[in-house]
Amino acid sequence: MKIDILMIVPFTHLPGEPKNGRFHYLAQQINRSKAEVEIVTTDFSHGIKTHRSVSAEDLARAGYRVTLIHEPGYKKNISVSRYVSHHVLGRNLNKYLRTRQRPDVVYCAVPPPNVAKVAAKYARAHDVPFVIDIQDIWPDAFKMFFDKPLVSDVLFYPVRREVDYVYASADHIIAVSQTYAERGLRASKKCNDATVVFLGTELDKFDRLAIEYAIDTSGKKELWLAYVGTLSHSYDVPCVIDALSLLKKQGITDIKFIVMGEGPLRTKFEAYADTRDVWVEFTGRLSYGEMVGLLSACDIAVNPIVRGSGGSILNKHADYAAAGLPVVNTQESPEYRKLVEQHYIGFNCETGNAYDLADKILTLYQRGELRKEMGNNHRLLAEEMFDRKHTYAAIINLLMQICEGR
Repeated sequence: MKIDILMIVPFTHLPGEPKNGRFHYLAQQINRSKAEVEIVTTDFSHGIKTHRSVSAEDLARAGYRVTLIHEPGYKKNISVSRYVSHHVLGRNLNKYLRTRQRPDVVYCAVPPPNVAKVAAKYARAHDVPFVIDIQDIWPDAFKMFFDKPLVSDVLFYPVRREVDYVYASADHIIAVSQTYAERGLRASKKCNDATVVFLGTELDKFDRLAIEYAIDTSGKKELWLAYVGTLSHSYDVPCVIDALSLLKKQGITDIKFIVMGEGPLRTKFEAYADTRDVWVEFTGRLSYGEMVGLLSACDIAVNPIVRGSGGSILNKHADYAAAGLPVVNTQESPEYRKLVEQHYIGFNCETGNAYDLADKILTLYQRGELRKEMGNNHRLLAEEMFDRKHTYAAIINLLMQICEGR
């Protein structure tokens, strides 16, 4: 009889959707002769804030079973409607799990914590090993939006209780960074260590797409500065615009800032760029292949994260590394700043300081050999720490060992 692996992963992508998700990749890589995989996720797409429209043909090509659980949806990431939507999702998940046969392992992404709590209770009730994968830290990720510590502590207390319950219930902890792993272990009652696997990317696929979607840059004379990601409150795109404005005052006008992505603040960022009169191109949402082609044609990547963000190792870090670009970083995360320094892949800047950011961009603008050296180092880091073909084996092996040991 085949091993039955149940993955509960609300924030994932499905076949036919333009993403590069962790759990879709894992589900496809697990040995089909030994295991059957079911991904249980929401029918609402967090990324584009609409209900999913996935064809039966795409689902059939997935190679694993997909179950969509209904939730109402929401328009803003920080909102009461999101809390209500996740509550409904958790309730509907609970109903579904009551109808499902007992799996050999429950592998659950965190957040959202209320959904993970439903999974944890189900696993405990049915004596099933419960493995969590910490993708983000809640409620810490939201505290940056609230300036009153005591108020935010009270407001987010129910969320923190759910998070700690999930961490304490886990038989095994996986995390996308050491920072997140340490947070989970502090609340754990069962685990002494954790498996840290960066989100990463498929380097073989990235390299194929870089060729397939390659952009002709033979006539390019300006320097291209790249940003990839969501256009929302956590990302300090205005600081980059301010830095370019400072450089323009020094007579440097041949830097083009290419912003790849979509989000609720796009219009605001575009308007801000107009007021600073700098060269910025907002591409909107691209397919993964289009993004790879354009990113690979750029010269420098920028990682502008606002002060107080709880983020650690992000999706964009893997893509920047795969493209072999030097990175200019404002993110406070000690873990990522250490990677930048130790592997000599770019420069760290003071968070929110446009003058420091401009200075670091200027250094790379003026020194082509340094750009090449740091870019090469970044690509080597991708091969060592971000290539899913190698790094994700740790997750797959752990799941199989847990199941085979039962």
